[in-house]
Amino acid sequence: MAEKKFAGKVRDLRSSRRVNRLEVQHVVDLCLENTSIQSMLDVGTGSGLFAEVFSGNGIKVSGVDANQEMLTASRDYVPDGDFRKGIAELLPYPDPSFDLIFLGLVLHETDDPLKALKETLRVSRKRVCILEWPYRSQLFGPPLAHRLKPEGLEEMFHSAGFGNWQTSELTATILYRLNVLPKE
Repeated sequence: MAEKKFAGKVRDLRSSRRVNRLEVQHVVDLCLENTSIQSMLDVGTGSGLFAEVFSGNGIKVSGVDANQEMLTASRDYVPDGDFRKGIAELLPYPDPSFDLIFLGLVLHETDDPLKALKETLRVSRKRVCILEWPYRSQLFGPPLAHRLKPEGLEEMFHSAGFGNWQTSELTATILYRLNVLPKE
């Protein structure tokens, strides 16, 4: 499991160049737009880059990652956060546990993206936000073969049980905001 796990260094994930390219604050603002969020889960939290910004907005933050080194870094940057070892396809939380689930550049790295989407829907109450690389060659990010095609993503959104979503094209990435229908 987690065969595509990030193998770089924590400092690489937090370089100013990468933070600027990812438009971290803008992404967080879009995730929080038009909804009240009290708690969030950062799936594939890495160094806690996004979790730190969500926390700075007064949100109770939790995160999962398959890499213990990343969890240690996340705890350093977000001491009040709850960070656990885990993978997107098997989240260690009951359903529904969080107002917002965030996957920042991680869905393309999962072993089973559809299963990961179903898990996010299971533990979410209001919204799931997915930040991904566009399906085009770029000088940064993963190779094209590792990126997800938009039509394949939309098919997975439907198959996982999401009814509608909004797409925001950013400078170097794409943010999908999927709304969660009330659970019966």
